[in-house]
Amino acid sequence: MSNPQQVLETRLAGLREELTRTTAAAATVELDQTTQGRLSRMDAMQQQAIAASLAERLRTEIRKTEAALDRAAAGTYGDCCRCGEKIAAARLAADLATPFCSSCVSA
Repeated sequence: MSNPQQVLETRLAGLREELTRTTAAAATVELDQTTQGRLSRMDAMQQQAIAASLAERLRTEIRKTEAALDRAAAGTYGDCCRCGEKIAAARLAADLATPFCSSCVSA
């Protein structure tokens, strides 16, 4: 596996870029009833809601990735934040920012 910290930093940069784009799409839509029909306005509001939901998921992923980077800096990356045991390599490969081992997630 390549250096997890580098992968996490690259991922964090990508998430921040995507959040910037998504935040712009989630901005308030000016709806002019004289130039747009009801369905166009409804579509614009639906797209705005989808973008806002995506932005919130991105913020969560950013916080999770930043926490993983903090654990890497502290020397505890790969250790479960609940029980302290090592997180299985397969679990980390699936999600480098996961804070918990499989046992603690199941509990």
